[in-house]
Amino acid sequence: MNKEILMVTEAVSNEKGVERDIIFEAIEQALEMATKKRFEEGANIRVVIDRETGGYESFRWWEVVADDVLAELGTQFTTEEAYEKDPDLSVGDLYEERVENAKFGRIAAQAAKQVIVQRVKEAEREIIVDRFKHRVGELLNGTVKKVTREHVVIDFGDNAEGLLPREQLVGREIFRINDRTRTILMAIREDTRGPQLLVSRISPEMLIQLFRIEVPEIAEGVIEIKGAARDPGQRAKIAVKSKDARIDPVGACVGMRGARVQAVSNDLDDERVDIVLWDDNPAQLVINAMAPAEVGSIVVDEESHSMDVAVNEENLAQAIGKGGQNVRLASELTGWNINVMTLQDAEDKQMQEATDSVNTFMQELDIGEDIAIMLVEEGFSSLEEVAYVSLDEMSAIEGFDQDLSQELRIRAKDALLTMALASEGKLTSSVPADDLLNMEGMDKVLAHKLAAKNIITMEDLAEQAVDDISDIDDLSDQRAAELIMTARAPWFA
Repeated sequence: MNKEILMVTEAVSNEKGVERDIIFEAIEQALEMATKKRFEEGANIRVVIDRETGGYESFRWWEVVADDVLAELGTQFTTEEAYEKDPDLSVGDLYEERVENAKFGRIAAQAAKQVIVQRVKEAEREIIVDRFKHRVGELLNGTVKKVTREHVVIDFGDNAEGLLPREQLVGREIFRINDRTRTILMAIREDTRGPQLLVSRISPEMLIQLFRIEVPEIAEGVIEIKGAARDPGQRAKIAVKSKDARIDPVGACVGMRGARVQAVSNDLDDERVDIVLWDDNPAQLVINAMAPAEVGSIVVDEESHSMDVAVNEENLAQAIGKGGQNVRLASELTGWNINVMTLQDAEDKQMQEATDSVNTFMQELDIGEDIAIMLVEEGFSSLEEVAYVSLDEMSAIEGFDQDLSQELRIRAKDALLTMALASEGKLTSSVPADDLLNMEGMDKVLAHKLAAKNIITMEDLAEQAVDDISDIDDLSDQRAAELIMTARAPWFA
């Protein structure tokens, strides 16, 4: 019997590539189950197999529980029962005694077989996880093992299987059993039955890894892949940069007569691949990514992280691409939101934005149209730019001096503060009257703050005491008193 245990352990370990200790533990568990059946009540059983001889011993054990706990029959002792066994036992201790061994017969062997199969599966899964957990994102070569309506099972050897869902296939790919294929490892599923490796063929990383295989300069690190975007099975864009000025990264990826890029395309169901030259200048990168469409002009809006790309009207369809494919891939590759339009539309938009800026400056800064137009022509498009540009830069504008520049900056900051207060809900819908706005010593922000306290006119302010308005931010008692006296001036006049 001892030899039989050793033979079973050795055979299963060699066949499945699982450590002998795992097989021994499975047999011990099976013998424990067989031993428990000899006791009518529940029993805690422990079996220990000698790893060298195959001999084994069986033990039954009980836990000592406190007197206020109802002891479970067959598995727990009260303190009184424990004292009878061993006076030195206390609550929480375990008492153990040897029992007759169960024979490793047909029933025990059957139970052992079930346990061994389960443990071997668990061990195999752990081995696969250890083997592949550091390879997520790598390209794997495998053979199609099974094809269903929902997925394709890929065999990677040594009991490792990958699950390739239908939605992760490129275009209209059709696989048959024993077909060779390449996939990218996306994740490892540790808590599920069946194939543990989740693989894909539509990931941008798949494209990058294929180029790494086909282009030696990429594998050697001379050419760097900066990004990739795909419309699987149809079109893709990949951005490359050379670390050696003597090497053309685009030409190296295309290869002689397009051999290298064609090899990648063939592996992806003839997916068309555009090679884009990387540029650290975002605007130039977008221009490169929009190829083959030629860009006429480009306007960058860093605040919204977007760019307006203008092309000739006859190139508009090419720039957008079928179903917006070209501009969508260019946007994914560069990380910028790209708005494509004709040159005429871009000009009209700029004119409209200039008109809006002029109107905003006239209204918010209380200036004439000529000054507002001069600001727009000098490149100012927002109140923030007026408020925080340096005095020297603004004073350099023809017709502007230090005083005018300083006044425009103050008015712009006041306007921005008013907008901020309004957006925070600190200003009400009440609007200050013209006499309050134009009163000597008054500014627009303070007038709105007074209006929020229902002080709309000069007459309303004249009726206030200093204490009534002293809680307004940045309003000192001295200035409050001066403003109230100014508002009361008509009374004395």
